[in-house]
Amino acid sequence: MTRTPWTTLPAPDEHLHWDGVAAEVGAALERDALARDRANLQPDAELKLLKESGLATLLIPAQYGGGGGQWSSALRAVRILARSDASIAQILSYHYCNHASIVFFGAGAQWERWFTASAEGRWLWGDSVNPVDPDLELTADGTGYRLNGLKRFSTGASTGDVTLVMAAEQGADRVLAAVVEHDRAGVVFLDDWDALGQRLSASGSVRFDDVAIAAGDVLGEVADEPYSTLVTPGVQLGFANLYLGIAEGALVRARELTLGRRGAWLLSDVEHYSRDPFVQRVFGELLARTAAAEAITDRWNAEFDRAIARGADVTAADRADVEIGIAKAKIVTTETALEVAHRVFEVTGSSSARTEVGLDLFWRNIRTHTLHDPVDYKKLEVGANYLTGDVQPITLYT
Repeated sequence: MTRTPWTTLPAPDEHLHWDGVAAEVGAALERDALARDRANLQPDAELKLLKESGLATLLIPAQYGGGGGQWSSALRAVRILARSDASIAQILSYHYCNHASIVFFGAGAQWERWFTASAEGRWLWGDSVNPVDPDLELTADGTGYRLNGLKRFSTGASTGDVTLVMAAEQGADRVLAAVVEHDRAGVVFLDDWDALGQRLSASGSVRFDDVAIAAGDVLGEVADEPYSTLVTPGVQLGFANLYLGIAEGALVRARELTLGRRGAWLLSDVEHYSRDPFVQRVFGELLARTAAAEAITDRWNAEFDRAIARGADVTAADRADVEIGIAKAKIVTTETALEVAHRVFEVTGSSSARTEVGLDLFWRNIRTHTLHDPVDYKKLEVGANYLTGDVQPITLYT
């Protein structure tokens, strides 16, 4: 048994197709991204676009009614959307990893049930798994369980069709992954997400009050088997693509603003800001760094396809190689996007700081999401492995 339905690599035209789909959705989102960010409302209409476009079902194997795409296509879609709307890109990125838990934690017999239902309903999967907030407990109740507790930072749960939940089983030294539909009795969405950026990512808290969990709702145990734990590097690779997309979007917007400026600085001897050597130098530096971030991210998108395709043959050493490689991509994209989103103001001038311009959206989004987990610990993973061969303990962050 392969333990994976993603046994092939992308066909030559697969990226071209899904890139085009994502670009169309991104263009629709871009039209009012700033106004929607300011309104800070639940992104219902935006998520409908993900469903209608096919992006929500891209990663579901074709035999179950999905788009039959590979991981690199899904990750590229996240990047493309992040150029226009990083909040919606975040929801999509998390969705891919959440519904892939059908495979990572579930037995093969469960795949048809959950993937088919997801494809038919064009479900979006939110999550309630935040590992630094482990206050969810499953208590045995007949053949099933009762779920109780509070979980913060539950991205996409309040807007998703179903939520992936990870909770400790009372009296047992294990954590189980289960699926809970949005409207199940006892699930309370607190709508308390109010952050500097990523405002439409639906990342508020969820409280579970004596929620009934049937045996069939449980996917399986969250353990440390090498293949199943690829989910965490997958999440981190989604972050890298998200950050790269934000950097790319900031550069595009900065170019528009620079070309739209009148004249040149009074001490310059050129006729327009776009011909000022200092302006050109900043763009050149930021473009080069973004290109480097793109190269390492594309490399690990492809390597992740290959690792996933190996299924049960993935070894602990394989998993460590993927972890370290993706950690490198996470470091580079984090620092590149933060620098780009900050320094584009240097070349767009004081007028670009006006609220209605919206250049701040890129900085607010990248500054907010890069706080998800400390990038210094990614540097530690990479440096320790290089010097001593050490590999960090497997967690939902490493």
